[in-house]
Amino acid sequence: MSKILIIEDEAAIRRVLVKILTEENTTYEVMEAEDGLIGIELIKKEDFDLILCDIKMPKMDGVEVLEAVKKLKPEIPIVMISGHGDLDIAVNTMRLGAFDYISKPPDLNRLLNTVRIALDRKELVVENTRLKKKVSEKYEMVGDSKAISQIKEMIEKVAPTEARVLITGPNGTGKELVAHWLHQKSERANGPLIEVNCAAIPSELIESELFGHLKGAFTSAVKDRAGKFEAANGGTIFLDEVGDMSLSAQAKVLRALQESKVQRVGSDKDIKVDVRVVAATNKDLSKEISEGRFREDLYHRLAVILIKVPALNDRRDDIPLLIEYFTKKIADEHGTTQKKFSEKAVKLLQEYDWTGNIRELRNVVERLIILGDKEVTENDVKLFASK
Repeated sequence: MSKILIIEDEAAIRRVLVKILTEENTTYEVMEAEDGLIGIELIKKEDFDLILCDIKMPKMDGVEVLEAVKKLKPEIPIVMISGHGDLDIAVNTMRLGAFDYISKPPDLNRLLNTVRIALDRKELVVENTRLKKKVSEKYEMVGDSKAISQIKEMIEKVAPTEARVLITGPNGTGKELVAHWLHQKSERANGPLIEVNCAAIPSELIESELFGHLKGAFTSAVKDRAGKFEAANGGTIFLDEVGDMSLSAQAKVLRALQESKVQRVGSDKDIKVDVRVVAATNKDLSKEISEGRFREDLYHRLAVILIKVPALNDRRDDIPLLIEYFTKKIADEHGTTQKKFSEKAVKLLQEYDWTGNIRELRNVVERLIILGDKEVTENDVKLFASK
């Protein structure tokens, strides 16, 4: 059932609202509060799906209630109830975060339609929050070593800004995790995060992938197509393996960063884009610049902030935590009971040379879980984790 709170000092209006809501929809559970202070106390104790709140009330008016709710439980939609003289205030409350307003006396159809839409929106907000939590868990940064703690601190400082970030580090270290956290903790978190693996796209198609194309711009261009920069408008574009990008594409990316504009392949029309760029590479870009394979001016545009992700061999203290994390994750994926690793097994894994970094560790943990007994032992590691 959807739980609705009516905050209204006029008993007659409350009765009308309760009657409309409960007679038209038996799945609505309606509670009442005769002033803002009582309403806030109920909101602290109960989980409501929607609040209907009068504007003019004694003790605490509707604007104050709205501001308090936005701090306490910002996900709850609030519909303001306005008298004839409160219309300007009602409009202003929407700027402060109210979902909508209805006038007194309430029109039955208008009220029910507003309530239905507001409840639908609440469901979407809850679902988006759940999905974001799921994404956050998927891209969790596991570890409390000094190196990882420094990266987490850097993300907290940099994410809320518009600064471009270049993430460096060997393959398999989790550079994409840093990119996801930078986006999720930014002001653009509600916008898209578009990932582009520059190494996986043929050089002749990279410009079309990034900037889009017009129909007929090349042989396989059978229709107009927007590029990744356009798709990321209002959000973040993550250019993974940016060091593998062609010089021609680098020049266009540089222009996009300088002017916040892109041109589709085959077009001379500028398209405005509002995009934050996060890039990553496993290459030494200083060497690439000196050998003429990467533009120095683009490097300086991308590397406003540098974040270096360490190799697993440089953060061995995190290996026990990573093993525990992967065993739980793999057990959940397979629908099996989580296996334990003996202390000697964990210690032996800490001594390995992890050239494939975290990606390799995860594969080894999964192999040991599948092939080992109830507890993964030191002998299991020697048998099944050999290179």
